[in-house]
Amino acid sequence: MLLVFVTVAGAFGSRTLEPWWLAWVIALLIALPLAWFGVHAIVGPAVNVIRALTDGADSLRDNDFSVSVADQRNDELGDLVAAHNALSGALRDERQTLFQRELLLDTVIQTTDMALVLTNVNGQIVYSNTAARELFNERKPINGFRFDDLLVDVPDAFSEAVASKRDGLFTLEGDEPQTFHLSQNAFTLNAQPHRLYLFKQLTKELGRQEVATWKKVIRLISHELNNSLAPISSLAHSGGTLLKKGDGDERLTTIFATIEDRSSHLKNFIESYARFARLPSPRPQDIDWPAFMDRLRNAVGFELKEPLPDIDCRVDPVQFEQVLINLLKNAHESGSPADEITVAIDRFDDKTVFVVADHGGGISDEVLQNALLPFYSTKATGTGLGLPLCREIVEAHGGRLSLVNIPDTGLEVRIALPA
Repeated sequence: MLLVFVTVAGAFGSRTLEPWWLAWVIALLIALPLAWFGVHAIVGPAVNVIRALTDGADSLRDNDFSVSVADQRNDELGDLVAAHNALSGALRDERQTLFQRELLLDTVIQTTDMALVLTNVNGQIVYSNTAARELFNERKPINGFRFDDLLVDVPDAFSEAVASKRDGLFTLEGDEPQTFHLSQNAFTLNAQPHRLYLFKQLTKELGRQEVATWKKVIRLISHELNNSLAPISSLAHSGGTLLKKGDGDERLTTIFATIEDRSSHLKNFIESYARFARLPSPRPQDIDWPAFMDRLRNAVGFELKEPLPDIDCRVDPVQFEQVLINLLKNAHESGSPADEITVAIDRFDDKTVFVVADHGGGISDEVLQNALLPFYSTKATGTGLGLPLCREIVEAHGGRLSLVNIPDTGLEVRIALPA
C-alpha cells in the first residue's frame, strides 16, 4: 500500500516540481513515518505479548505461579497465552495441595510421641519435632546443632545406639529403667546424603506386654501342672489303696509306669522353659559353610538350591544349627513332601539371607501374626517356644527373622544376617 502511495505521489510530483527528484524525496519522507506507525500498530501488540510471556516464564522459573498473561488474541499467540495461563494455574494448584499436605504431615510429626531427628552430611540437625526437642534439649530448638554435640549431654546409651548404625532396642538404667527403640536410615535428599533417626519410648508398651506375657505363662504352666499332677495324685492314691489290700502287682506296675511317664513329661516341659530363659549370648566364629550345610543335611533332609554364594557372616555354630534344625522340622511337619523342602542362601548388599521354604500350603493369617509370639502354638503338645527361640537367637546375632506366605505354595522363613 505504501509502495503504491510513494509511486503515485512521486510520479505526480515529478511533473509539477523542479527538480523532479524532489517529489520522490518528499513522498519517501511522508511514507517512512507512516510505515513505521503502521508496522508498530501491527507488530506492537504481539511484541508486548511475547514480553509478557517471557516475564511469565521467568516467574515460573522463580517458583512464582501467581502471574497470568492477559490477552484476547485469537491467533497462535493467543493459544500460547492460554497454554501459559493453564500451566501457571495447574502449578499453583499443585503447590497449594503440596503445601496443605506438608502442613498436615508436619502437624502429625510435631504431635507424635516418637522423637524424630534429620541430619545432613555434616551431622547437623536440619529438622526435628517437639518430642526430639524435649528428649535432647529440654524443649529448646535444636535445628542447626550438631547431633553428636547434643548426645554428649544425654545418657551414653543414646550415643552407643546411634553409633551402632543399626535398628534396635536400648535401655536407660536407673531407678525406673526406660526402654527405647531406635530406627535409623540413610537416604539422599536434594542430591545430598541425610540420615533420619526415630526414637520411640517403649517402656509402657513393654510393661503391658510383659504383664500379659507373665499372665499367659502362669496360665500355661498352671494348666500343664494340673494336667500332670492330677493324674499323678489319683494314681498314687490308687496305688496306696492296692498296697493296703496286698494285691494288684500288675496294676501297680502300670500305675508306676504312668506316674513316671507324666513326671518325665513335666520335667521336659519345665526344662524347655528354663532353656529359653537362660539362652546364652552367641559366640560368633568363622564357619566352613559347605561342611556346615552337609552336616545339617545329614540331620534333617532338605534340598540346597543352587551353589553356595560367598557367605560373609559369622555365627555361633551350635545356636544357628539349632535354628535351622527347628525350621526344617517345622517344614517337615507342614505336610510338605520331603524333596520339596529347600534352603536357599543369597547375598544382598551387606546381608546374607537364608530362606527355608516348604510346599505345605502355608499358614493362616492369624497364625502368621502370632507365630513368633512366645507360648503361642497350634500343636496339641506344643510349648510355643520353637519359633520365638529361633527369633531370639537370630536377633542376638544382629539379624532378623520373618515369615512369608507364598500363595498356592507354602511358607518361607527368611533369616537376614549382617555381614
